[in-house]
Amino acid sequence: MQAAMRKIENPEIAVDRDWWRGAVIYQIYPRSYQDSNGDGIGDLQGIIERLPHIADLGADAVWISPFFKSPMKDFGYDISDYLDIDPMFGTLDDFDAMIAEAHRLGLKVMIDGVISHTSDLHPWFKESRSSRDNAKADWYVWADAKPDGSPPNNWLSIFGGSAWQWDTRRMQYYLHNFLSEQPDLNFHNRDVQDALLDVARFWLDRGVDGFRLDTINFYFHSAGLEDNPALPPEQRNDQTAPAVNPYNFQDHIYDKSRPENLEFLARFRAVLDEYPAAAAVGEVGDSQRGLEVVASYTAGGDKVQMCYAFDFLAPEKITAAKVRTVLEDFGKAAADGWSCWAFSNHDVVRHASRWGMGEADGTAYLKVISALMMSLRGSVCIYQGEELGLTEAGLAFEDLQDPYGIRFWPEFKGRDGCRTPMVWNKDAKNGGFSSAKPWLPVPADHLTKAVDTQEGDAASLLEHYRRFLAFRRAHPALAKGDISFLKADGDTVAFTRREGNEEIVCVFNLGSTAANVDLGGRGLQPLPGYGLDGNANAGAVRLGGYGAWFGRFV
Repeated sequence: MQAAMRKIENPEIAVDRDWWRGAVIYQIYPRSYQDSNGDGIGDLQGIIERLPHIADLGADAVWISPFFKSPMKDFGYDISDYLDIDPMFGTLDDFDAMIAEAHRLGLKVMIDGVISHTSDLHPWFKESRSSRDNAKADWYVWADAKPDGSPPNNWLSIFGGSAWQWDTRRMQYYLHNFLSEQPDLNFHNRDVQDALLDVARFWLDRGVDGFRLDTINFYFHSAGLEDNPALPPEQRNDQTAPAVNPYNFQDHIYDKSRPENLEFLARFRAVLDEYPAAAAVGEVGDSQRGLEVVASYTAGGDKVQMCYAFDFLAPEKITAAKVRTVLEDFGKAAADGWSCWAFSNHDVVRHASRWGMGEADGTAYLKVISALMMSLRGSVCIYQGEELGLTEAGLAFEDLQDPYGIRFWPEFKGRDGCRTPMVWNKDAKNGGFSSAKPWLPVPADHLTKAVDTQEGDAASLLEHYRRFLAFRRAHPALAKGDISFLKADGDTVAFTRREGNEEIVCVFNLGSTAANVDLGGRGLQPLPGYGLDGNANAGAVRLGGYGAWFGRFV
């Protein structure tokens, strides 16, 4: 039963339409954050219990992965009711209580907008598949078979196999870019757009501050259903799909990233602008044109406020050269656009393992690259457990839940390894996550990184995140300022961030050995409070291994 829509007013939070620019957004994967009722699955009441951890960290907002009604074939990214909570997570009253508590703590709340597709159990799809002439017959992407009975074209699903599924009721194929149980909505139909905009209004009326828009560049397909061309092997990469996935063999110019999407995003932005300070961040999965798409979706101030691509979520280790290339390329493509940077999320191997170092220097490395990420021009997403240095969990095949991993095992082990439960207390059962058997195991080596083992230890990664976020908040140039790169060699990165009268010099050493960065003989004054190894003298900065320095030109 759907509760009546109502706005939640909170006069304690000042309206700031620009809050998202430079915001630090903490991603919660609700199944794995905190279980409050002993069923082994995290829930909304559990989130309420642990929101102080996020506020104490210094984040500005939370992004909560799906909690809507769902058969859970893709763990909530297959939605059967956009306007209600799945009972495993709680109720709409729990959701309202969570919003109220987050706002009391000064946290904005963004929720996952999964609107490119629904579950095949959604009432819209049930009606659409019932005949070729019902009121929602054209709400999904249907196409006739080729004369030989094969699918309409060569489009592939990211989760493996053809992107087309035969339906015996309509004697047609329907499009699914992910699981066959996730049919794609037809955005060429204006009624579909209107229905989805009403969904956005429903949650905005309940008090959410915005959306993370899942697979934002998948909304539109080419109405001509042309075959995607083959992509030459030398142009393939594994930024958005694992290397073993033949999805990478195509140049996806017809099944996603279509220009028609810009008009819909402008409509979506108009809905956001009906509210005092609503914002959206879009997920762009495109291995060939990711930054171009981010630029087009965020430029002009009339579409989404920010997007993130997979440049720093890919297996390729972050380097000084890559940081400069990505930031400068984005700046050229969209000088007025805005990106959101992340190193980890619920879809990729945790960066502590993906780019990992040995335990001896791992914490130092994670400290410097997190400081780098939180100093770049753009907003920031932190994935739960990142602040603890959690590594990718090594799971047995029989523990897997993710259909993606089960399909491509063992060369690709899926996404379960980054989705294991948060660890709060080293000595508590299941790390304090749940009193029952968790839906995914809690790795024994994660317990040594639990929140209670790091709190109060100035040398810990958790306290580094808290310290650096406080430093960042004290210097608005680090959040909202322009960026200009300075000359730096080897494993070092140097740039300035400028906002108004404040200019901050930021220098990083991504290597394990000491390094010198000559800043041209200009006088340098250090800033206190960032807590990393570096010092300046006579116009040059000397950095220890995995060190950083922040200061001003004088």
